[in-house]
Amino acid sequence: MKVEAIMNKNVITIQQDTTINEAKEIMERHRVRHLPVVNHHDHLIGIVSDRDLVRDRIPENEDPSTAQVHSVMTKQVITAHPLDFIEELLTVFYEERIGCIPIVNKREVIGMITERDMLYTLIQLTGAHQPSSQFEVHVENVTGKLADVTAVIRNHNVNITSVLVYPGETDETKVLVLRVQTMNPQAIIDHLKSEGYNVMWPVTPGEQV
Repeated sequence: MKVEAIMNKNVITIQQDTTINEAKEIMERHRVRHLPVVNHHDHLIGIVSDRDLVRDRIPENEDPSTAQVHSVMTKQVITAHPLDFIEELLTVFYEERIGCIPIVNKREVIGMITERDMLYTLIQLTGAHQPSSQFEVHVENVTGKLADVTAVIRNHNVNITSVLVYPGETDETKVLVLRVQTMNPQAIIDHLKSEGYNVMWPVTPGEQV
């Protein structure tokens, strides 16, 4: 999935001579926690968060009513392009421990993505927001196993909402996590077991976890 598919295009920006009190008011009015800072050419030159605007971040002897955001803004801004992949941004959010990423094209801010946006996207990708059921299948790490498992599901005329693949306990195995559009997947689970697959979850009553 591309960044442009989920980014917020209605971005509120400020300029570096905006006062700290003005920036606070803009955040409160628009219910945002981050404001990109642009110059008179609308090129990104920094970013401020609500944490940057607290009193102990303001330079000593400066008044918040007159102090400007350029004194507290982050100048080395991590950005993304609208054609970047969402999956790649997940790593950036995790490694850099940041709350948002401005989306920039030709130095102009055309969108924003927050950690909340990323969380919601993950929910959509996993299909957890839809009525569905999930089960986990432990398989050999060989070509064609995913196709074999989905073929069993196809025989039951049930749509697959999402598929995730996790490493198994060894390099020779992996775990398929499938979400299907049915509230009762028992027939599928029984069919998989009859084909010799190890269904790790859900656990049938009486079976060992």
